[in-house]
Amino acid sequence: MTLEEKNNIYEILVSQVKEIIKDEPDVIANMANISSILYNGLKDVNWAGFYIWKKDQLVLGPFQGKPACIRIPKGKGVCGTAVLKKESQIVENVHNFPGHIACDSASNSEIVIPIIKEEKVLGVLDIDSPNYNRFDEIDEKFLKVVVALLLKECKWDNE
Repeated sequence: MTLEEKNNIYEILVSQVKEIIKDEPDVIANMANISSILYNGLKDVNWAGFYIWKKDQLVLGPFQGKPACIRIPKGKGVCGTAVLKKESQIVENVHNFPGHIACDSASNSEIVIPIIKEEKVLGVLDIDSPNYNRFDEIDEKFLKVVVALLLKECKWDNE
């Protein structure tokens, strides 16, 4: 896939996200629709969804794909590391990631974008692929836009 094709796909996905969550403050409903848009719109993805930060751990939220780990502690696996460091994680080969949690043995690469508001982690957007080295800075850029839209549009439990 060319750079232009990848950008075009993401521009379409971002516009779909904008339209579907517009004027809808419910975070769970919006996460469910965003998961579906990303899962169905991105190539070579076998899991797309959210974990929500609750009581000092990540708890499984809306997703598309096979069943997943329900609870992830801070600092554990790719998602927990994104929470600990408060930064995106792009992992070319999850089998080489220290402390990787293998929820689906078919997953070989992963990207996790933390959802942060006023320095507080509210959750993460997590996407897995059966392909190695599937994700890059372009994915990160556009997925951060998706997370920013979610933060802007939704009413979070702590508000």
